[in-house]
Amino acid sequence: MTFRTLDDAPKTFGDLAGKTALVRVDFNVPMEGGQVTDDTRLRVALPTIEKLRDAGAKVALLAHFDRPKGQRVPSMSLKPVVDDLERLLGAPVRFADDCVGAEAKAVLADLDAGGVALLENVRFHAGEEKNDPEFAARLAELGDLYVNDAFSAAHRAHASTEGLARLLPAYAGESMRRELDALDAALGNPKKPVLGIVGGAKVSTKLDLLQNLVSKLDRLAIGGGMANTFLFAQGVDIGGSLAERDMADTAREIIAKAEAAGCELLLPIDVVVATEVKPGAETRTVLAREEIGDDEKILDAGPLTVEKLVKAMALSRTLIWNGPLGVFEVPPFDAATVRAAHAAAELAKSGALIAVAGGGDTVAAMNHAGVARDMTFVSTAGGAFLEWMEGKPLPGVEALRA
Repeated sequence: MTFRTLDDAPKTFGDLAGKTALVRVDFNVPMEGGQVTDDTRLRVALPTIEKLRDAGAKVALLAHFDRPKGQRVPSMSLKPVVDDLERLLGAPVRFADDCVGAEAKAVLADLDAGGVALLENVRFHAGEEKNDPEFAARLAELGDLYVNDAFSAAHRAHASTEGLARLLPAYAGESMRRELDALDAALGNPKKPVLGIVGGAKVSTKLDLLQNLVSKLDRLAIGGGMANTFLFAQGVDIGGSLAERDMADTAREIIAKAEAAGCELLLPIDVVVATEVKPGAETRTVLAREEIGDDEKILDAGPLTVEKLVKAMALSRTLIWNGPLGVFEVPPFDAATVRAAHAAAELAKSGALIAVAGGGDTVAAMNHAGVARDMTFVSTAGGAFLEWMEGKPLPGVEALRA
């Protein structure tokens, strides 16, 4: 897709020096005792902030934190973020006690060119999540241009993600640009053949995703508890395994749709079973269609399944991955996910495979396997990443189309 980036801004403004850029970032960071415990999301915003500062623009950061539901909740203030952001930027960051009105205007008026200010939680105002035009207009009063650098919030049509983009010249920030480029390479205009891996617990939560992917992919591997539902739908006795047995008809429909679309469906050939989910549990590996005891649960894919998946990766030019292959949080049920992740990372490093992964559990799994930096791209945008894979338009992205 074609969308406006910061590189397009000079065409409108000529010179950004002295202009105020309203930058939507994702600073919904984990905190304990008023201290940021993981500054990843702050680091992700740095390239956009620095690019605007280098151009001489004033940078006004808009963000949400937690769910105050339109009320001012002191424990959900963004103020504790300031110290960490100053440390990462190596420059002072002003804080405005509100994101609209006289307080915000005064702080921004006092900024020098290249200065940075963080405005208070946009969700302290009910108009944010309602995408209220009046609230969006009050935000727009503060700036000359709008920059969305929060792909993770782009699936929400809120005032600071969609409404504001309709009122000011709007551009994708550097993080947003990288995300959109990576996802376009994975699904929009991919190098074929394309392999998808979809794992996780439930078919019901990823039904739209599966329906969309089987019409776009050359091969689709299904893992985790979802695979159990598909095995059950094919008449396999899965013992006491987690599965949505009432989704068997849906699973069969997806199998038929994949066949009609020419998408090869890869289901487990062999599985790792145990009677309990605990570290170091006693396990056995069996062919998926062999007898599984009533008290046994399928908790991971087996080595034959991983071998077939790795061969499919080697035959592919593009991989898009969402969801683990087993209960990776509990060793030894992380084995299949880790082995597959290492294979994908090696192919990505060699340039043989464009490997894009995303979603909360998937990010955790890539980090667990130690390969997050070796993949072509790992998206931390859970809901937005999933909706993109489902083929749904994202309001915050649509507003940036060129």
